[in-house]
Amino acid sequence: MRVLRSITHVIDWINEQVGRAVSWLLVFMILDVFTVVVLRYLFDVGWVWMQELYVWSHATVFMLGAAYTLLHDGHVRIDLIYRTASKRYQASVNLLGCIFLAAPLMYVILDRSWRMISRSWDVYEKSAEAGGLHGVFLLKTVIAVFCILFGLQVLSLLLKSVLTLLGEKDETEFTDPDDGETVL
Repeated sequence: MRVLRSITHVIDWINEQVGRAVSWLLVFMILDVFTVVVLRYLFDVGWVWMQELYVWSHATVFMLGAAYTLLHDGHVRIDLIYRTASKRYQASVNLLGCIFLAAPLMYVILDRSWRMISRSWDVYEKSAEAGGLHGVFLLKTVIAVFCILFGLQVLSLLLKSVLTLLGEKDETEFTDPDDGETVL
């Protein structure tokens, strides 16, 4: 049981760090959107690459932030029964959701996107727009990273649910080894 807890702590720590890092991309994205608006409406100037940059940033934030959101139980649920239910009931719902919904979905997304990502890397795909960004293959790679990070967080949630159902004490707090701060 201690090994399972250790696995969940490592996965949670990884996604906590990725989530914190990605949150800084939001600041960059806001500055980019502000700059695009100012240039377009005050100076009648617009660059395709700047517009694509905030769309790509937005996509990256959502894909890389999804596992962080799952870690902090921030995804949308039907809360009529779940929030007021016992920990064992919640663990059962989470376990079934991980096994029958989240894990298969991550597998399908990764399986279906792998060839597209690979082909994009083969030709170093760039934007179809004149003056657009050149690294479309990097953005498409974020899809695979999303599947891996989210899949790992699903595994962590699954293991926590199993431990709860086995009667293990809920030890969801872990300490960030970098600064000693309790993360969860």
